[in-house]
Amino acid sequence: MLVTKPQPQDLAPYYESEDYISHTDSKSSFTDRLYQLVKSKNLKKKIQLVENQVDKVKNLLDLGAGTGDFLICAQNSGFKTTGVEPNDNARLLAHQKGVELQASLKDVSGQKFQAITLWHVLEHLPNLEQQVKALVDLLEDDGVLVVAVPNFKSFDAKYYKAHWAAFDVPRHLWHFSKASISKLFAPHKLEVVKIKPMWFDAFYVSLLSEKYKGNKLYLISAFFVGLWSNLTAIFTKEQSSLIYILKKKK
Repeated sequence: MLVTKPQPQDLAPYYESEDYISHTDSKSSFTDRLYQLVKSKNLKKKIQLVENQVDKVKNLLDLGAGTGDFLICAQNSGFKTTGVEPNDNARLLAHQKGVELQASLKDVSGQKFQAITLWHVLEHLPNLEQQVKALVDLLEDDGVLVVAVPNFKSFDAKYYKAHWAAFDVPRHLWHFSKASISKLFAPHKLEVVKIKPMWFDAFYVSLLSEKYKGNKLYLISAFFVGLWSNLTAIFTKEQSSLIYILKKKK
């Protein structure tokens, strides 16, 4: 695992930018519209992935729920949902959609959930080990934890190096590999039972990375880097982002 140093004492101001799309629902730029289009298409795939792991009551907690779109899709699929989102603006947008979110994990303490999801959220959490313990305490004994994070061992990460958009410092405090995810959850008797790729992330992260570099032909360059990253990942299994499915050991 790579660690961002130094880490800000107060992370909140770094999420106030209008460019932080997961908190704004923005569609003002081409990149924004592309993100929103793919997000909408991926929602049902995410729900199906969770449904495939749940055997009984469909009771779900989404940590880092953003503006609530995943929870709306989950509700439409029959899940009883709870969401946690620290950002005030994102919670307000979710409220306008009819989704009421909690501000902190402390607000749901004492409850139990069959499924807990973190879609590109774990890398943002301060006091990581405490937060992991809190999540495990909220999980049913036969529940499932679904964690999606960027993978710094992917080809696009190695290609862009300091310009790799998924480093996203200082908002991303931690940068995970397969080994670090397993080691992080092992003391809590959780094991990785399956790993799924997020193929589109290679293209989107490459797009942002090329823009950070100031490349005017960022669309063309990003397409080929993203494509090559995905092609190499067929053999290395190191996609740009990975979804880890974790369950408690029997």
